[in-house]
Amino acid sequence: MKPTRSRAAATRKDGKEAKKPAEDKIVGKRKAASRADKSDQKRSKNVTSAKKDPSKPKRPATAFFVFLEEFRTIYKQEHPKVKAVSAVGKAGGEKWKSMSNAEKAPYEAKAAKRKSEYEKLMEAYNKKQETTDDEEEAESESSKSQGNDKDDEESEEDEEADD
Repeated sequence: MKPTRSRAAATRKDGKEAKKPAEDKIVGKRKAASRADKSDQKRSKNVTSAKKDPSKPKRPATAFFVFLEEFRTIYKQEHPKVKAVSAVGKAGGEKWKSMSNAEKAPYEAKAAKRKSEYEKLMEAYNKKQETTDDEEEAESESSKSQGNDKDDEESEEDEEADD
């Protein structure tokens, strides 16, 4: 009896499946990850984010972050060898979860006070922005109208020269 070849062997000999295009090949983890990074970079180049205004007030800290400010100093005194920020954050999170609402109240009050101050600053900032926007619009409109007047004068001169 004659030995039969498998289908895979037959197609390889023909060369149809042996040479796959690069797109169809299975890609290793590293190559796939690098391709994904490159596509994300292309997207990020196309999207331009608005520039941040340095004079804009910063958002206030939440009650947890107010607590964490105090907890950090205490934790560093008790554990001077621990340098990891993540360890302080984890310990602070666990402590915050274990605290009762009564224990959290002073931090929430401080956070509320900071938030009210922030809102006042934002109102002043927004008013200031509105006045500067109005001035810029007035300047741009006046420059446009001056430009249009010049164009009108030139077009009238051209018409007179044509006659």
